[in-house]
Amino acid sequence: MTDVLVVAELSLGKIRKTTLSAIAFAKTVAEGTSGEFDVLVIGDGAEDAADEVTGFGARKILTAAIEGDYRCEAYAPTVAEVGKEYGVLVACASTYGKDLMPRVAAKLGAGVASDISKVAIEGGELVYTRPMYAGNVIGTLKVTTDVQVVTVRQSEFEPAAESGGSSDTEEVDVVEADVASRVQSLGIEVVQSERPDLSEADVVVSGGRSLKSAENFEKVLEPLVDALGAAMGASRAAVDAGYVPNELQVGQTGKVVAPKLYVAVGISGAIQHLAGMKGSKVIVAINKDKEAPIAQVADYFLVADLFDAVPALTTAVKKAKG
Repeated sequence: MTDVLVVAELSLGKIRKTTLSAIAFAKTVAEGTSGEFDVLVIGDGAEDAADEVTGFGARKILTAAIEGDYRCEAYAPTVAEVGKEYGVLVACASTYGKDLMPRVAAKLGAGVASDISKVAIEGGELVYTRPMYAGNVIGTLKVTTDVQVVTVRQSEFEPAAESGGSSDTEEVDVVEADVASRVQSLGIEVVQSERPDLSEADVVVSGGRSLKSAENFEKVLEPLVDALGAAMGASRAAVDAGYVPNELQVGQTGKVVAPKLYVAVGISGAIQHLAGMKGSKVIVAINKDKEAPIAQVADYFLVADLFDAVPALTTAVKKAKG
């Protein structure tokens, strides 16, 4: 029997959708080992946010209110103290999970399985699958410590659906850390957009360096993005060229996405970019180079000049919707 603790992620006092992927993992492990799972909601506004996850089948929802912006130095001691009673601690492999969970593991002396794409129960043991070397190698591993710390790829675990009922809520003590008092948060800048969040969108349209300028991103790509009701992404080359801000980068060193539809415009398909989007359900690519590597993963590949094809596609989408 393995009990699992899900560490929820908050943003502006609300539970992020990334948490639902961690809950999906927890359900799989708990059901496969005849265990239970709980959810720890920690941070500013934790008590109010806890109501958002009471309907997903958790044994209980634990809350730990810590005022102010997120700081791993302030969160990790409490997560570790609560988590020491569980067999597995899990969070999504978002920026939050990648920052917090290794520190928690260090405090517990626990082994870590990071950025996993699959979990299986074999002979009563948990076996994890994770991509390595930009997805060129798929590794399997076991964690042999009493407590296991895991981060899961949001793109590989379908968000959990509500299962009815209402979990009880319980407040836990916050563990103070001396180091936290010596770390000052200067603020968090949250990018507000009317478009869907890139990490959570069902449709993503990404542009590459072939767009040639920030102005072309605005005039050529954005109309298609808005016509499809999509989130906008970009390749690292486009970000490095200064065409768009780095929060739009998709790839190994950016965000990993797996929307229902991914449209790649003027992106050659370097292995680092493919690592961030090849889990998409349907991939459409527009590139005038028929030998571009992205053709190997695309479901639909249009060999065309993007400056002709994208406006025509935008017009067609608008006509179909209108």
